Amino acid sequence: MRTRSLPLQPVDHTGRWLASLTRWVLAHKRLVATGWLALTLLGFYGSAQVTDALTEDFSTPTSESTITNERIVDRFESGGATQPLVAVVTLPPGKQATTPDVRADLRALEQDLAHAVPGARIASFGSTSEPAYVSDDGRTTFAVLHPPSSVVEGGGPSGNEISDETLARAEQAAASARVGGAEVRLTGAALLARETPGEGGGPGFLNETLIAGVGALIVLAFVFASALALVPLLMAIVTIPVTLLAVWGLTALTEVNVVVVFLVSLIGLGVAVDYALLIVMRWREERQRGRGNDDAIVEAAGTAGRAVLFSGTTVAIGLLSTLVLPVPFLRSMGYGGLLIPLASVAVALTLLPVVLATVGPLADARRLRTTDRADQHWAAWARLVVRHRVAAALAGTAALLALCVAAQGMLLGSPEARSLGGAGAPSAALQQLDRAGVGAAPLAPVEVLTPTAHATDTAARLAAVDGVRASSAPSGAWRADGYAVVDVFPRSDTNSAAGRKAIAGVRAAAGLLPATTVGGATAQTMDFVDGVYGSFPLMLALISIVTFVLLARAFRSIVLPAKAIMMNLLSVFATWGLMTLVWQHGVGTDLLFGASATGAVLAWAPIIVFAFIYGLSMDYEVFILARMREEYDASRSTDEAIVRGLAGTGRLVTSAALIVFLAFASMATAGDVDLQVLATGLASGVLIDALVVRAVLVPATVSLLGRWNWWMPERGRRLLRLPATAPTAESGEIAAERGLTDG
Repeated sequence: MRTRSLPLQPVDHTGRWLASLTRWVLAHKRLVATGWLALTLLGFYGSAQVTDALTEDFSTPTSESTITNERIVDRFESGGATQPLVAVVTLPPGKQATTPDVRADLRALEQDLAHAVPGARIASFGSTSEPAYVSDDGRTTFAVLHPPSSVVEGGGPSGNEISDETLARAEQAAASARVGGAEVRLTGAALLARETPGEGGGPGFLNETLIAGVGALIVLAFVFASALALVPLLMAIVTIPVTLLAVWGLTALTEVNVVVVFLVSLIGLGVAVDYALLIVMRWREERQRGRGNDDAIVEAAGTAGRAVLFSGTTVAIGLLSTLVLPVPFLRSMGYGGLLIPLASVAVALTLLPVVLATVGPLADARRLRTTDRADQHWAAWARLVVRHRVAAALAGTAALLALCVAAQGMLLGSPEARSLGGAGAPSAALQQLDRAGVGAAPLAPVEVLTPTAHATDTAARLAAVDGVRASSAPSGAWRADGYAVVDVFPRSDTNSAAGRKAIAGVRAAAGLLPATTVGGATAQTMDFVDGVYGSFPLMLALISIVTFVLLARAFRSIVLPAKAIMMNLLSVFATWGLMTLVWQHGVGTDLLFGASATGAVLAWAPIIVFAFIYGLSMDYEVFILARMREEYDASRSTDEAIVRGLAGTGRLVTSAALIVFLAFASMATAGDVDLQVLATGLASGVLIDALVVRAVLVPATVSLLGRWNWWMPERGRRLLRLPATAPTAESGEIAAERGLTDG
């Protein structure tokens, strides 16, 4: 009689520990519930206090441009990274800016602006006689006004902001002036941004969170078809204030940026609901199999709870990776974001079992409909993908690679001037500059600091740089302490690709001149991009190594983690491509946001999108693959594991992704362009990942790899300290046979 060897199944210490924790929670329900109630009440108090403790500092890494801008502000008390205001005049036919009466009017305009904005640094053709301030046809001329630093407020990520009072005084002075009989229009980035459609005031988060909450409730009601839909939402109601309480405490140790409030509220809503949804659905599944309520809770905690634990850890690592970035406000998002998944995991593993044990059966007693059909549809979809795995893998990969190609042309920076403003005077003034061939460069000139003795020569040399239209070296307030400021005006908007190229040329030329350095808002943005994205490879390596180790332990495989990381990166880069198409090239921008294409992608948004989408993508990867691993351990058939795994998690992942999508989409309703750009990346990234990667690529590639999915070399097992194995009741011969026929 042949002896039949038994396949080995790992002893799951994590699942056992979670089961033990759940039994303890169920034995101390009143204590656990009271503790979370107290924390929640404290959290609501902390939520009311936290906004006052947050900072709006969006300072950038130290670089040549930031040092130059600081030196300019120190010496001249104006300019630097703050973009100027520009007064524009188009003279009637027959008049020229060079005529004496027009020059006199320009000098009077400068005096009016100086009276309206005391301490401003102002220049025009009237005071300089330099052709830099006049169009080629001589009929359009402009004056540049750099407001004093005393009226510049700490701005958002896009730069410093001129106070509303200063803008109003300058507008009034320009409106009451006449040059050569023509009206004067005032423009500038600050005025154009004020007219941007949908632009709101300062950030708030209550309305957006409520909108997202209503959307989540609708999705949950469809998923559960019973009062059980309220349970995951209840977990979010606890998680968000508790996380904000932790953020408030964090402000005592380090500066935390105000954007963290949005991230905690909206991402906290999505993540908390996702984790609760996974456990509640598994609990319901176990009860349908005939388990008692407490046993079903323990089983759900040992299986789905294990996936939640690994998912939360992975998301936290994704956000924690932002700490390697050399930018304080981005690091503070990492600090705040780190707390979101950790609080969500804690609530899901401790409070949720109490709720399921007390009100769960009652909430699920009356269902409006059964939900088995959705699982059957996902099983049918999984079989279709497995049957056509090559075509599915090629189609999904091609779609992602097409978007990745679009991401290669991403221009990181601030919006081009043409994308701002409505139909008011600031927009009309910008159009005057464009029609005259001057362009938008005066709205964000290159500010060059040079020794006073070399100012005229510096201006002449920089004017000869390819892509530069003109440069100016005014006297008076533009010279102090042995140094002078030279303003350089490229032919193109400095926030465009052509403008960036011209600035690079100016920097190269300035490097050959004595004690001459380049500043200005766009140069600082360019250095910001270099500093942040220069650290991106380190961030990528850190997050990849740590997640690989965690997932290798979770899946007991080195193939699945490597594939998961590659797919997550594809998902993120595809999301970057979509952001590029929408905001840089204007594909659907007006339809979705009622706005124009910005010509660039907000410099700091892609790195934040990477951290969050990478973490959330890994969330869904763990949800699906953990179930597939479980089904494979039971059936020893890869294709069967795919079908059963996707049938059990497909509805969950798409529902969870839809909830997170709604949370991110509600962020766009804040009316702030910066948040709309961020919301575009986060919301589209979740959909791309759920619909293309998880629904198509994951089952297709798992099926293609067959038994190699589960490969773990003995050396890797020892290095990762994977637990010992125990025999199951299935024949090793049958298992080996199935393994050989997989894929």
